Amino acid sequence: KLKDLRYRKELFEGGVKAIEASNDPLIQFARLVNPEARAIRKVFEDTIEPVIKKNAEKVAKAQFAIEGTGTYPDATFTLRVSYGQIKGYNESGHEVKPVTTIAGAFERNTGSDPFALPETWLKAKSKLNLDTPLNFCSTNDIIGGNSGSPVINKNAEVVGLIFDGNIQSLGGDYGYDETVNRAVSVHSAGIIEALKKVYGADRIATEITGK
Repeated sequence: KLKDLRYRKELFEGGVKAIEASNDPLIQFARLVNPEARAIRKVFEDTIEPVIKKNAEKVAKAQFAIEGTGTYPDATFTLRVSYGQIKGYNESGHEVKPVTTIAGAFERNTGSDPFALPETWLKAKSKLNLDTPLNFCSTNDIIGGNSGSPVINKNAEVVGLIFDGNIQSLGGDYGYDETVNRAVSVHSAGIIEALKKVYGADRIATEITGK
């Protein structure tokens, strides 16, 4: 019943007593595993996380000792500008193209998670320009925390928003490999197309484009 907004409000307003009295299977399951889950979390926070943080600091100091100012600092709370090129890559002998389209999203729709398009998209298919670019990958060097950053072209135009990276980019914490490290962005054209024709958010689309 947790999909039901009214039920969630009842639990929120009822507090601990409402949760303890709930017969919802998911609530009961969460209560069942809660002690063990919290115990495991405490072990992670007390014995694993500090080791990772301490040694990450050592790795960073070693990098600076070797590369000096040739390596850049963590971007947290500081502005970072990353230069890159829209470019595909090779994944186990398979060519990954640099740009996908809205048509590709429908082609990959299986009707079941995790490859199920929302009903709103399925209903809007006839209105959409399926050739509209949806996502693109680029050689920008990013890591966790960059999601939502604007992608700007040489004319200072916003052409997309970073939201992910491929699996190879996770190593970017320590090193960057231009042949496979890719940042993944949603294309600005795809954003506008979806705002107008899927979500009916004309006011927001107009504010963004000025048209």
